[in-house]
Amino acid sequence: MLRDAVEDDITGILAIYNHAVLHTTAIWNDTPADLANRLAWLRDRRGRGYPVIVAAEAGKVLGYASFGDFRPFEGFRISVEHSVYVAEAARGRGLGRALVEALFAPARALGKQVMIGGVTGGNEASLALHARLGFRETGHMPGIGTKFGRRLDLVFMQKELQ
Repeated sequence: MLRDAVEDDITGILAIYNHAVLHTTAIWNDTPADLANRLAWLRDRRGRGYPVIVAAEAGKVLGYASFGDFRPFEGFRISVEHSVYVAEAARGRGLGRALVEALFAPARALGKQVMIGGVTGGNEASLALHARLGFRETGHMPGIGTKFGRRLDLVFMQKELQ
């Protein structure tokens, strides 16, 4: 069910991404992405040697996860920030957990020592998932963003990979 993403998966990834943009505070963008944007994102991740993993069933993408640089400065080279998204209809099946766990080995193989998740404050499901996976809250930034006309908190959670 879990595998590396291929370019044929991009329409499924795009649908999940845009649903999150339009209906949730998981992504702090207001404008949906287009196919070219997500394809460039996939190619960029691959070009950097970073994984994009999909959960698929019967040829349909149910969720995806990836990681990228935490910050673009050399001193942060041991850290990555991950993202994970699961289609609304596929939630509650353990896919989010499986997708995040699938990122640990590739991160370690690249010499990464810390994985960071940025979670919207109040997203109890995501905060609980991260806690179950051994992430701990290391920062809480109140009211630093906005979406749907309200201020949002950002919670940083991190996991030691070594």
